[in-house]
Amino acid sequence: MSWDEEKQHGLAEEIITEAPSQLPQRPLTTQEKLEATRFDSRTIHSRDASSSNNDFEPHVQPDTGILSRLRNIEATLDRRLGVESEAIDRKLPEDRRPQPWHAQLNMALIWASGTMNISCFATGFIGWQFGLSLRQSILITVFGSLLGGAVSGFCATMGAPTGLRQISISRYSFGWYPNKIVAALNTIQQLGWSAAGCITGGLALTAVSNGRVSVVVGIIIIATCSLVISFIGLRAILVYEKYAWFIYLIVFLIIFGQVGPHADNSTPSSLTGADLSGAVLSVLAIVYGSSAAWATIASDYYVQYAVDVSRTKVFLMTTFGIALPTSIGMVAGCVVSSAMNNNPSWKTAYEEQGLGYLIADVLHPSGFASFILVLLVLSVIGTNVLALYSAGLSCQQFARPFAKVPRFLWTLACFGVIIALALAGRDSLLAYLQNFLSLLGYWCTSYFVIVFSEHFVFRKGDFTNYDLEGWNTPARLPVGWAGLMAFMLGVVVWVMGMVQTWFVGPIARTIGTSGGDVSNQLCLVVTLVSYVPARWLEYKFVGQ
Repeated sequence: MSWDEEKQHGLAEEIITEAPSQLPQRPLTTQEKLEATRFDSRTIHSRDASSSNNDFEPHVQPDTGILSRLRNIEATLDRRLGVESEAIDRKLPEDRRPQPWHAQLNMALIWASGTMNISCFATGFIGWQFGLSLRQSILITVFGSLLGGAVSGFCATMGAPTGLRQISISRYSFGWYPNKIVAALNTIQQLGWSAAGCITGGLALTAVSNGRVSVVVGIIIIATCSLVISFIGLRAILVYEKYAWFIYLIVFLIIFGQVGPHADNSTPSSLTGADLSGAVLSVLAIVYGSSAAWATIASDYYVQYAVDVSRTKVFLMTTFGIALPTSIGMVAGCVVSSAMNNNPSWKTAYEEQGLGYLIADVLHPSGFASFILVLLVLSVIGTNVLALYSAGLSCQQFARPFAKVPRFLWTLACFGVIIALALAGRDSLLAYLQNFLSLLGYWCTSYFVIVFSEHFVFRKGDFTNYDLEGWNTPARLPVGWAGLMAFMLGVVVWVMGMVQTWFVGPIARTIGTSGGDVSNQLCLVVTLVSYVPARWLEYKFVGQ
């Protein structure tokens, strides 16, 4: 019986009666691990006899508690449905095979389906809310999406070479214990983003049913549909995301076609000087945060690719797979929100009844509008399945006792939290998005700078400088003082530079009447200049 450091229990293996010197030396493949979960009384007696004859005794007794039974259930579900009972384990090179070109398209398509949705569409209204012109809103959207997409694209390149999930990768820069903060923040982030999707989907479902389905019921329906796909695991997610994006692209092209002629491209921004600068900075922070938020889960979806897959290809396909679909959805929101300047009835529908009723008003005929709304409701699922899946992985990596709990139970727990968050924020969607997306960008910037600096400055951009066998052993990982200190300094400056509906930082307050969000810029600089020297000192005096 082998010992799993993270899950703190033995993994039952096929009983081998040869002497220890005859044991196979290569690591077990995933399929062998699954087959090895079957053992009965006959094989146990055989093992006992073998141990007696060869003085070879297992050092861990089988766990027979409730968690053990749940893990056996998970292993059975894995064999039948592929729910990934060993989801957080490192994927070894010999377990992976080169993917054909059409399978590698998933590097971009998985993000296209996860970002081109009604939540991004709603985010596109924020520029109009801040008083920016249509042209300004579009330029900020495209630039911010590319910038945030590049941050996530870099993190994605680390998945295939290491075979590790994103939170496990950051252990090499944050250390074992400080990385628990990262795992907790990532879980909160995925739950909050999924809740935003449930709110927008619930509003659309209420509109398409003409009020017969309440927002509360709509939220529960969206969350449940997302749960089904994410429950099964990565295999089901990849199949869904590979094809769903095309439907949503058609939907947004229809929106552009019908609303485009009504767009207000002539009214200038109502802001000037420092007020305009502040609004631009704040909207940029929101858009950037939307795309950069994927950085902390990016490599989760690349562990099945071969070790030698092109990192340039991964970076480009991930960056543009996030940035372009995000821009399409948000620019559609920019266009529709500007069109409300020319159509007071649309503005009334939006302010009094919500986003779903606005979409029903701007599209025609009415039956076709209802069909489009149904498709937009489904678009939320693409985001939620990614968030739910990665949230479960983060929960397992928070602490060793948490890793004992099967992933499907964490997914169910996250499902309950998402519903609670969505119900609490359903009446203030734009404020929810404005505050939440900005906060995502802040901490993801710190995370990116620390992981990027560790990789290129201290490990010379070479994955052979990572002790990948020790990914789950605290003694073989950095202590993490440097990462923790740099991250906490980043927290200090992002608070000073943030603009939220509930708080404006002292530095942000100096830019215009309403403030300008400069948290990401401050966070990038302060985290970089603090992490590099601190990590050098840590390596010099600790040696890890």
